[in-house]
Amino acid sequence: MSAHAPEHLDVRDLTVTYPTRAGDVRAVDGASLSVAPGEALVLLGESGSGKSTLARTVLGLPGRGARVGGAVRLSGTDLLTLGERALSDVRGRRIGYVPQDPDAALDPLRRVGAQVTEVLRRHRVAESRRAARRTVPDLLEVAGIAEPDRVARSHPHELSGGQRQRAAIALALACAPGLLIADEPTTALDALVRGRVLDLFARLRTDRGIALLLVTHDIRVARRIGDRVAVMRAGRIVEAAPVEKLLTTPEHPYAAALVAAQPGGLR
Repeated sequence: MSAHAPEHLDVRDLTVTYPTRAGDVRAVDGASLSVAPGEALVLLGESGSGKSTLARTVLGLPGRGARVGGAVRLSGTDLLTLGERALSDVRGRRIGYVPQDPDAALDPLRRVGAQVTEVLRRHRVAESRRAARRTVPDLLEVAGIAEPDRVARSHPHELSGGQRQRAAIALALACAPGLLIADEPTTALDALVRGRVLDLFARLRTDRGIALLLVTHDIRVARRIGDRVAVMRAGRIVEAAPVEKLLTTPEHPYAAALVAAQPGGLR
């Protein structure tokens, strides 16, 4: 299946505010970043820093009651001005999303192949249901699944954690998006499977020119996959730099503290 045109993500002065009984809480506070085609930007920070909120806001899913300001542009399309119908078309077709927990992406009651088929049909990528079914094994294989026919016939609970995560990646890649957002995609995986998933992301960037925004708390992931790293703290991006520069000579005290916490990453 041919990929869509590579996408360029540009986020400027993004704010995400939630009303609470105690007053407004600003989860993202004036954050700006960009991801070019074929580039990997790692959004690094502790739990609660706002990195997942930023990623989900790019998808148009900031959460109930959120007030969003600033600009989010995908190759010139202002995503913050789109209605839900237009956004749902962007999600999956132009932006693929891999959540931390693959069970959040997979329906436990349906076979994996049927779920991938539905995505292809919903976004009108395949001309017929039969054509969509024929595409499923290839998509699962692209996601690094060694037995695509068996996995396609399986329910999620019949798969290992690594296989479920790869099935979730196949769902995200089904429509050949130009931007992939991955939110802590390797947290629950062992070191071997984690490395294979990150290698898969690297191949997608090389082979398809896909832009990758990867959210993580793990400095090892940033070192392995990132071109650039943006460090978030309390909703703000406190430092952004090429990965080797940030991990060897960080300038912001918070970024320096994260690097000093190596090799285990953040807890």
